[in-house]
Amino acid sequence: MRAVRIDEFGGPEVLVPVEVPDPVAGPGQVLLRVVAAGVNRADALVRAGRYHRAGRPPLIPGVEAAGVVAAVGEGVTGIEVGQRVMALDGVNAPGFYAELAVVPAQQVTVVPDGLELTEAAALPVAWLSAWYCLRRLAKVTKDDTVVVKAAASGVGSAAVQIAAVAGARVVALAGSPDKTAWAAGFGAHDALDTSAHPGDAEVEEVLRLTGGRGADVVLDTVGGPAFGRSLREVGHGGRVVALANVALEPSTIDTRDFYPKNAAVLGFQLTNLQIHGYDPREDLRELARRVAAGTYHVPVETVVPLDQARAAHERLERRDNRGKIVLAVQEK
Repeated sequence: MRAVRIDEFGGPEVLVPVEVPDPVAGPGQVLLRVVAAGVNRADALVRAGRYHRAGRPPLIPGVEAAGVVAAVGEGVTGIEVGQRVMALDGVNAPGFYAELAVVPAQQVTVVPDGLELTEAAALPVAWLSAWYCLRRLAKVTKDDTVVVKAAASGVGSAAVQIAAVAGARVVALAGSPDKTAWAAGFGAHDALDTSAHPGDAEVEEVLRLTGGRGADVVLDTVGGPAFGRSLREVGHGGRVVALANVALEPSTIDTRDFYPKNAAVLGFQLTNLQIHGYDPREDLRELARRVAAGTYHVPVETVVPLDQARAAHERLERRDNRGKIVLAVQEK
């Protein structure tokens, strides 16, 4: 089968198209014929050798995909050959930048009618992360004001919609006028261009937009110095949810920025959550149902052929994409 492999850590140029043997589904596993694979920040960090859970090369990257079931292993029930499904797997498994992939059955979810596989491939990481953070951790309600950082990213654009549909007031933060305007189109009530309000000015503007109270929920998808600002932007009894450190920098914080406000700091890491028993299928079924019904829109910005994975990573690392980048692996 065709695949894209990392034989050494490095830049996008180390993503090399190769031919490798077809995998075989073992007990409790599903063999997926991959149609589309999502491109995520985690993939780029694995490729660069900067992801904390990454193994050693050679590695086939890719942690989310959608396609058609090609075979099922012994003991698998509820999944049939020929079904359209989406799948999620860990960073060290043979990944989805390939025509075929084997995945544990409990990480495979049937795709409903009305949902394209290209859209479904974007749900298991970015959308699931946004959903879990806002609905299960922060428990967002219609009475909340929610700040979403990097709102033009895959997670961010999902979070703006999830919070807005829940009835919350949403403040979308992004790093350019174009990105800010684009993210606001998903239901944000206010939008903040952080390039025009850097550092302390960002905090001051969030406080102004919230009438000095601060936000009920801050979804920090950035990390590094941004996390310290998130603690200053949350209000009394609020929740800061931290799910990334794409800045790859330490966070310097003052505990006085959150404990006097009785604020909660909540962490989220999808792979570790699954290791400790989280079954993503219920949440993915609900997300897929809502997207198929038109409640949410998955903004797939760029679809790139599998053998051009390098170009997909180059675009991701320029940070000029709005929404999701997806690899087209093969025809449906």
